[in-house]
Amino acid sequence: MGTHLHIPAIILGVLILWIVLLDAFETVVLPRRVTRHFKLTAWFYRRTWIPWKGIARHIHTPSRQQNFLGYFGPLSLFLLLVFWAAMLIIGFGLVQYGIGGHEQLGKEPITFGRLLYHSGETFFTLGYGDIVPTSGTARALSVLEAGMGFAFLGVVIGYLPVVYASFSRREIQISMLDARAGSPPTALELLVRLAGKTEDPGIDQRVLDQILRDWERWSAELLESHISYPVLSFFRSQHSNQSWLGALMTMLDVTSLVLTGIEGIHSGQAKLTFAMARHAAVDLAQVVNARYDPQSPERLTEAGLTALRDALGAAGLKLRDTDEARQKLAKLRSLYEPYLYSTAKNLMITLPPWQAAEKTRDNWQAGPWDRIIQAKGLAILGQRPLPPRVSEDHF
Repeated sequence: MGTHLHIPAIILGVLILWIVLLDAFETVVLPRRVTRHFKLTAWFYRRTWIPWKGIARHIHTPSRQQNFLGYFGPLSLFLLLVFWAAMLIIGFGLVQYGIGGHEQLGKEPITFGRLLYHSGETFFTLGYGDIVPTSGTARALSVLEAGMGFAFLGVVIGYLPVVYASFSRREIQISMLDARAGSPPTALELLVRLAGKTEDPGIDQRVLDQILRDWERWSAELLESHISYPVLSFFRSQHSNQSWLGALMTMLDVTSLVLTGIEGIHSGQAKLTFAMARHAAVDLAQVVNARYDPQSPERLTEAGLTALRDALGAAGLKLRDTDEARQKLAKLRSLYEPYLYSTAKNLMITLPPWQAAEKTRDNWQAGPWDRIIQAKGLAILGQRPLPPRVSEDHF
């Protein structure tokens, strides 16, 4: 192949390299939200998530559907790295084709397809030597591409552990919510269980403030990690009735009730936690490209609010029951429910209710061997009944 320049190929190749390298830099090296009209990673996730979600809608078994959706996050992370590598190889291949100056063993003609192969073996530093750059520019470009291949390997080695470490920190707090607020977690269950931990009616203010303080920090870490690494939004929790979105909704519900007014409970820490959690809800809705839906369902009807107030009252917690209180609760809900509902709709995540329709076992109370142990115990004890499930009464 001669040294005749193909300017359009060079321009297109340089443009591809610039877009990919800038996107990788912003995603990995500069992990923050950058205001731009076009971002390759965001485009990639939107174009791959839509068909994946479409397939999931045809899976009617909830557990299988959630398992299928759970594969997207980790798989898309590897596909993104493959996508970046492929685009870099194509970009370098176009530039190599544009500048010319290559020879192939056997004096065979150099085509764009063969230079694309040469770009791939250079990027992955295979170095077969069947295609040799002969001009100084082509040699310099080959060295640059080989160095880019080593840098890409470093990105893969460094990027994956950071993402999974952020995911692990997120899930620890969600798992701890299981015994505190039920499965799925609800605001009512959290407050009722806290009230049941004290001999006197009501909630220990110090315990509640510490819990809300922990969730304020969790919300801040959630915002930081999911803006820096948007793929984490697609990573699902271990159990289908748990999610980062459900945990965020639960804490916003809890703080909304405290801010509305519960007798004997101060709202100082609740204000801080609500502010941080609401901040996370709003910004992360933009990260996943959620759209406002005016047809979002009503989570708390008048009848539901009455039932919620009665349930709190039975636990010794008196929620304010005035027109002003109802208006305040409605205003607080309007600040976060539309964002979380739209995000949940986009990600196909089920949001928890304010109050569970029926009493269910927590995740920690269920195990794959429970039925076997139950049956074996009945046989040993002469069919004398055993406790049907593990409960908090055992501790």
